[in-house]
Amino acid sequence: MTPEEIKFRRLVGQHLITPSDCQTVIRDLCGIQAQFLSNAMHALKIRCHDFSEDRPELCTAGLVKSWTLRGTVHVFSQTDLPLFLHQGRKHFLRPCDTLEADESITKERKQYFADLILEQIAAGIHTREELKTVCAEHGMTGQEAESVFNSWGGTIRALCEMGTICHKVQEKKAFELCPPFTPMEEAPARLEMARRYFTHFAPATIRDAAYFFGTTQTEVKQWLSQLPVSTTTCRSKTYYYIEPDASGAAQETTSPTDIPACIFLAGFDQLMLGYQKTENPFLPPEHLRGIFNLSGIVMPAVLLHGRVAGKWKKNGKKLSVTLFETISPKEKEQAEICAFELWPTCNSIEFI
Repeated sequence: MTPEEIKFRRLVGQHLITPSDCQTVIRDLCGIQAQFLSNAMHALKIRCHDFSEDRPELCTAGLVKSWTLRGTVHVFSQTDLPLFLHQGRKHFLRPCDTLEADESITKERKQYFADLILEQIAAGIHTREELKTVCAEHGMTGQEAESVFNSWGGTIRALCEMGTICHKVQEKKAFELCPPFTPMEEAPARLEMARRYFTHFAPATIRDAAYFFGTTQTEVKQWLSQLPVSTTTCRSKTYYYIEPDASGAAQETTSPTDIPACIFLAGFDQLMLGYQKTENPFLPPEHLRGIFNLSGIVMPAVLLHGRVAGKWKKNGKKLSVTLFETISPKEKEQAEICAFELWPTCNSIEFI
């Protein structure tokens, strides 16, 4: 395959050429990273034909938010709780993100507040601030609150990791009880996620998959030995993929010449996170730090004809596009057309 054919297949697999319904997209992409919910919503908007700007809840019905791949927060289907919260998950947890004692609170006190939080959520108290108030009324000290309601997890995360509660998919931090489920065993769960990856992110290298899953190349090779993958080479690298008919996915009829002129990707978009960032053909090496900054933020990229050419930021009805390279008048026009299709109420586009 040529680099353009690889890019095209990835765009098709990630529903960036032919949109699908929200549940299909969220499933195929192994969830969508959602530290900032607005990024996840935009990622769905550019991929889903059933996304409504005015009523996003129509698209997000049946979705939940919790810590999954690489130990980061993702939005995913409630029906996939057994998959993503499978047995034997391994990722870094701080002491405050468990139900064990830490420097701010004893194990017994932490368990007391964990039980109280579950009781309150079951009774209809859902928001973080409401729960924090109730815990304070039951004697939680300021020091204990630093652990229980830690900004990056705390006891809330411990309960999410257990599959007891999950975040509601909304801007305001709120939680709900998870429906009863039985976690999948680790091996079949990891293999199923790998199957989705090599169907919808591929063609991809072993290094790409190891980067996406935060695992070893040895484990990826074990998955490949159990999956119906095909291989291709490009610039001396071996790429693996599952043909659409082997996965049950619909066969596309478009071709690499149909790569969109412009795509406004989301921040932390799967098209950027899905591959080893120094080897992603969409991202020129000289633009890497423009998208992956040193603070760990993955900026929303502007893709022109399958190449990252800048990043974007929207403030109200004003869109700012920071270009990393000189673009032609035609490309600028194409970007403007795409922007107005995405945001019809936008009244100002600035190229920097």
